[in-house]
Amino acid sequence: MRIGFDNEKYLKMQSEHIMERIGKFGDKLYLEFGGKLFDDYHASRVLPGFQPDSKLRMLMKLADKAEIVIVISALDIVRNKMRGDLGITYDEDVLRLKSEFESRGLYVGSVVVTHYSGQPGADAFKAKLEKKNIKVYIHYNIEGYPSNVPLIVSDEGYGKNDYIETTRPLVVVTAPGPGSGKMATCLSQLYHENKRGIKAGYAKYETFPIWNIPLKHPVNLAYEAATADLNDVNMIDPFHLEAYGETTVNYNRDIEIFPVLNAIFEGIYGENPYKSPTDMGVNMAGNCIVDDEACCEASMQEIIRRYYSAIDRLVLGKANETEAYKIELLMKQAKVTTDDRKVTVACKKRAEESGTDSAAIELEDGTIITSKTSDLLGASAALLVNALKYLGGIKHEIHIISHEALEPIQKLKTEYLGSANPRLHTDEVLIALSMCVNDDENARIALEQLPKLKGCQVHTSVLLSEVDIKTFKKLGVNLTSEPVLNAKKKYL
Repeated sequence: MRIGFDNEKYLKMQSEHIMERIGKFGDKLYLEFGGKLFDDYHASRVLPGFQPDSKLRMLMKLADKAEIVIVISALDIVRNKMRGDLGITYDEDVLRLKSEFESRGLYVGSVVVTHYSGQPGADAFKAKLEKKNIKVYIHYNIEGYPSNVPLIVSDEGYGKNDYIETTRPLVVVTAPGPGSGKMATCLSQLYHENKRGIKAGYAKYETFPIWNIPLKHPVNLAYEAATADLNDVNMIDPFHLEAYGETTVNYNRDIEIFPVLNAIFEGIYGENPYKSPTDMGVNMAGNCIVDDEACCEASMQEIIRRYYSAIDRLVLGKANETEAYKIELLMKQAKVTTDDRKVTVACKKRAEESGTDSAAIELEDGTIITSKTSDLLGASAALLVNALKYLGGIKHEIHIISHEALEPIQKLKTEYLGSANPRLHTDEVLIALSMCVNDDENARIALEQLPKLKGCQVHTSVLLSEVDIKTFKKLGVNLTSEPVLNAKKKYL
């Protein structure tokens, strides 16, 4: 992988600026962590060299001073919003995040349910957490938010929210994903702390959009694609431009909320220490891009992947047309098409030539391997076999899975589990391969190549089963699929 980002420089610069920001405030600092605190695979894809756990590594240096508050929107609970990278719902991810933080020695103080308006699903989630002895606080919808500042900054606005009891000077507010209400949670706490005579500050740690690269830079466009379901829009920060005469990039929700933040700070300090949304942020990512071309290419590929994800979910009834249309517009702005994804072109060609479901993978060295559905293997399972043979230096015509390993699995599927299809899925073919390693050196060599698939690109000519999708995710493969339910059905 071509490295475009200096991760060690980023950790050093970011931690220095966080410490500097903490020093500017008195009793307590609420630090909003935008994006994912760890498992930040979007950042690692668009900034090659960025480590998915970079934010966590920095935070662990402050573990004795910090506590974590996890925020989730009641709206996301009700609609079972999924983390696309992990395949789990946001409410499931709250428990996963808590467990992961605590396993690293970080203290999780509580969970906040935002956008609450009496949703039964949110009530059930709250009860579930409380049975586990997890503190849960409720923050309500506020009419006219965020424009009705007098109501928001009142006892009927933020004052109506539960006050989150915290015990440490640094409160990190994070969430499973965007749109959860992290900033509003921080601002609500500033209001409550002020009522209690506690001097508290706020800062924002968010990677995207990157404020000091162009508005239409592919890295920033990729962020818009990633949040297309939220209708986020990158914008020039008008407050920063007016205050400093400097053009910087922020996004609509931060810009819209800035007058509220300004009013709250004026109520606490008599003046706002921040003159713009950009001032609020602590983001050194733009200073750590060392190969802009590599980051641009990676980001354009991410936009294409996001497009496929949107149209696939549209076919399955899990997304609306607006999201897909927005990403299509972003592709035009980035001047890319689906043909700029090499595996897409190779997969479509193989499908056209074979007349059946096909798949393609681009390996780390740029080699593209293809496959098609056979009587024995589905296209995805065949692709894994072909790729592992290539990586292991095994001739294509050599069989690495014996009939003795395949037959029991096929019998189980058709005779005992009632499947009409004897073809093996990706997980089944890997199990069959693992059964052969003790008796076949080639099978052993092939299986040992699996780690080399991480970060590779895969495209399939049809939508895959959940089993195959999950297997590719576990292997760390970046998967896209044509929005086709099977070879006989046409596009939506």
